Amino acid sequence: MRFPFPVGFAAALFFSAVVAHAEDIQADVVIFGGTSAGVAAAVQAHRMGKTVVIAEWTKHLGGLTTGGLGATEISNKAAIGGIAREFYEQIATHYARADAWKWQKPDLQDPKNEKSKDTIAEKNGRPTRWTFEPHVAMDIYTKWLADAKVKVKLGEKLKSVKKEGTHIVEFTTESGNTYRGKMFIDASYEGDLMAKSGVSYHLGREANSDFGETLNGFREKTPTHQFEADVDPYYTPGDPKSGLLPFIQKSATENPGEGDNRIQAYGLRLCMTQVKENMVPCSELKPTIYNEREYELLARYIEALEKAGKPLTGIFMSPTPIPNGKTDTDSNGAISIDLVGDNYGYPLTDYATREGIIHTHLAYTKGLLYFLATSPHVPQHVRDEVNKWGLAKDEFTDNGHLPTQLYVRESRRMISDYVMTEADCRWQRQAMDAVALAASDIESHHCQRIVQNGFVRNEGDVKVPAAAPFPIAYRSIVPKSGQIDNLFVPVCLSASHIACGSVRAEPVLMALGQSAATAASIAIDKKVTVQKVPYGALRSQLDKDQQIVVWTGAVHHEAAPAPEQLDGIVLDDTDAHKTGEWGAGGLTNVPHVGKGYIHDGNGAKGKLSVEWTPEIPIAGYYEIIFHFIPNDGRAHNVPVTVTIKGGESRTLKVNERDQTGHQSLGLFDLPTGRNTSIIVSNAGTDGHVTVDGLQILRVRN
Repeated sequence: MRFPFPVGFAAALFFSAVVAHAEDIQADVVIFGGTSAGVAAAVQAHRMGKTVVIAEWTKHLGGLTTGGLGATEISNKAAIGGIAREFYEQIATHYARADAWKWQKPDLQDPKNEKSKDTIAEKNGRPTRWTFEPHVAMDIYTKWLADAKVKVKLGEKLKSVKKEGTHIVEFTTESGNTYRGKMFIDASYEGDLMAKSGVSYHLGREANSDFGETLNGFREKTPTHQFEADVDPYYTPGDPKSGLLPFIQKSATENPGEGDNRIQAYGLRLCMTQVKENMVPCSELKPTIYNEREYELLARYIEALEKAGKPLTGIFMSPTPIPNGKTDTDSNGAISIDLVGDNYGYPLTDYATREGIIHTHLAYTKGLLYFLATSPHVPQHVRDEVNKWGLAKDEFTDNGHLPTQLYVRESRRMISDYVMTEADCRWQRQAMDAVALAASDIESHHCQRIVQNGFVRNEGDVKVPAAAPFPIAYRSIVPKSGQIDNLFVPVCLSASHIACGSVRAEPVLMALGQSAATAASIAIDKKVTVQKVPYGALRSQLDKDQQIVVWTGAVHHEAAPAPEQLDGIVLDDTDAHKTGEWGAGGLTNVPHVGKGYIHDGNGAKGKLSVEWTPEIPIAGYYEIIFHFIPNDGRAHNVPVTVTIKGGESRTLKVNERDQTGHQSLGLFDLPTGRNTSIIVSNAGTDGHVTVDGLQILRVRN
């Protein structure tokens, strides 16, 4: 099935490759980058009554959304609204039609919906689907831009930028075309317009100390997607003088948490299938230039896994089902589709070299699949499994059935007046000028493959849940004050390496693109710079367009998983004397002190309590902190009584709806020994009561 508008006709009308004669193109809003963010920005600018043009440096529109990432990376769908949500609603509409299913029986159950419910769709009755084929995404984007009469120019490589002071007047591409506008949006994955305009940016990993982070910089230990068996890294095993095998970098010397210039690995999101009638087998993917020795590291790893008795199936790639018997296949394990360490020069180099790096990734991936399918170094049962798969023949027909978009997970990152950091991801601070919500885990793929203790190791992978969808600051998508005053950067926004790992999901970038276009339109109407756009007016329009910029659900602030990792005297709920029948906590996806927590089931009010009598080693002033599991259904008036033998007795009410998960009971002058009692009761409470633990911090003698 295709959408009613004839796509070929639309492309002829509104899309064009670079032509021989130079053009002078003018629009209210000029967008550099035809990514998902660029498309959303163009649609929104049109809706706001502005003329708009897209200049994209590659030959394809839509970035990753049309370029292979058909299994949307999203941790919480309730954080996505606006144009991004419209896209996933149209995906659902498409696959609700029987004629959309050519290679399998209709399957209306989106596997992504099984992992994470879409509570907004359940309420508004407009279903969404978050898995889709690349060509379907292209159809939707093409129709959107055709309907909006947006001119799209492909193959437009940025050459120069003309400015007047801090104001961009126009930019010129290598084709000779000139783009003049009132407002500019850099929606590229690389941040080329941002950089060429002289805006400050960072490339690589910051040190943890730069922003008070814990996950940034060099990673001393990287347990995920790691080598599960030792592999010698040298051409001649045991001989460092013989040189390193391909795809291994020189050993790092950084200390843990130190910054460097490395960026997380790029790769492809392969559209694969087992449908023979629609498959280009892996055994037919031999690159034009193929040297099996380039995959010696993989051969040795397979041999090492066999000797260690480790399983070999399902460890080299991670396929997620999408419609019509296809998959969105991602990198997985120690050696896979990611070409670790081969992308360092990509962001800053010229376009010809950049295209060469893309070609290297394509050739590497074809060679990897061909090697796994044909090499005698690969056990027969693994070859048999790989040979059940191939590239989908009806996707990316102009690119050898390989994705048209390299997964540029990270590139330049603007440095603005507000830098998104790990503190935002963990809800340790919240931006008050939100224009979207980040809705994915904190994630980074590996940044390098090195030698440690004589063996190959990957370094840099991060996979940590964010506390909840968190607000992305408007200030993070505009240059800092005093720099460019008519440019928005919704993709290469101001964020640390760690925060970037959560913000970079495609639906979030669509939301940021829409917000950037909204702000650009307001700036034009009010004749102000991007830094002076009144947030009240912007927020009013975002709300009107059903964008979601405020999170009202649960926030899972991290607590130490083990009592010994918290400062001071720490007591678990298991250390307390219990009165009545408390229930064991059932939430396993929330941080808690010790081995778990207990709850009253919102019943037996006045009959349940716990009491701690801690051993105080030294008399003095202590702060007592009560830990609980927060939720909207919790009681906000839990009585906690602190009694000191021969001294004061103080009762406080704890609000367990407070998403911090802990509350200070105050400072107390405690005697030595077990002469202090802390009792938590459920008497008179107006909701569920939970008890997680107690923390006692000495503050002064």
